[in-house]
Amino acid sequence: MTSPAPAALADLIVYNDEVRDALSTGKPVVALESTIITHGMPFPKNVETARQVEADIRAEGAVPATIALMDGKIMVGLSDADLDRLAQAKDVMKCSRADLTFALATGRYGATTVAATMMAAHAAGLKVFATGGIGGVHKGAEQSFDISADLDELGRTPVCVVSAGAKALLDIPKTLEVLETKGVPVIAYGTEELPAFWSRQSGLAAPYTLSSAEEIGALLKMRETFSDHGGVLIANPVPETDEIPRSEMTSYIDAAIAQAETDGIRGKEVTPYVLGAILDLTAGRSLDTNIALVRNNARLAARIAAELV
Repeated sequence: MTSPAPAALADLIVYNDEVRDALSTGKPVVALESTIITHGMPFPKNVETARQVEADIRAEGAVPATIALMDGKIMVGLSDADLDRLAQAKDVMKCSRADLTFALATGRYGATTVAATMMAAHAAGLKVFATGGIGGVHKGAEQSFDISADLDELGRTPVCVVSAGAKALLDIPKTLEVLETKGVPVIAYGTEELPAFWSRQSGLAAPYTLSSAEEIGALLKMRETFSDHGGVLIANPVPETDEIPRSEMTSYIDAAIAQAETDGIRGKEVTPYVLGAILDLTAGRSLDTNIALVRNNARLAARIAAELV
């Protein structure tokens, strides 16, 4: 277990019964973000997907802990009622590091991004987090300076993030460079090539490759011997039967980004806008692939978490 949160921060954390029991008895726990619920898909598909991902984690012998900000508290694990309440809430804040304390202080509902989920998970004593894809360096960042706070968080917060790589709409080579600068090991799971979210291939060699949860667990335990090391990124390819090949996805991504530029979309609105445009361009296939890769990441994260308890 990580060190307990300071008293003031501990007072903000509310564990549901399942997560509290798991932590007290040494069962593996996997953190989950909540933006996929509030900003990723419409109701009731969002709730159905969230519950399926939680079921996948339980099927691997671990306990899911979906994290969200509600009523001025950091909720670590959501009841069915809380999940329904969040999924149908209006004007939910999309919270990264800059927004988390604002949502807490004002009592606003907040859905946690990768960065905010890492912060909350670490404060709650959780070491493994499953998501879809991380944010990173946006294309054209040399003019816009649009770089996700996820990269800074990976450099500072000791949580293992299991993803399908960076979202493919990003500048993946520059994202890798920033992660290297920040000392974040990027580990491709079972492949020599870095995956690209909807696609199993990115055209980029993986910095490192490991092929089992046991090997990843050993790496994480070694990282823990250094108190100042941050996170680890696991890049887990989407299952082959569910992928949209890179050769096909490139045209969709380029068209969606061009549409965003034409419509003057900026800042944190770029990613949800482009994802929505890609959903239309692929006639819904991108959402099916997104759900498949999140479930795949959740199962791997549960197996990794089991190696750490």
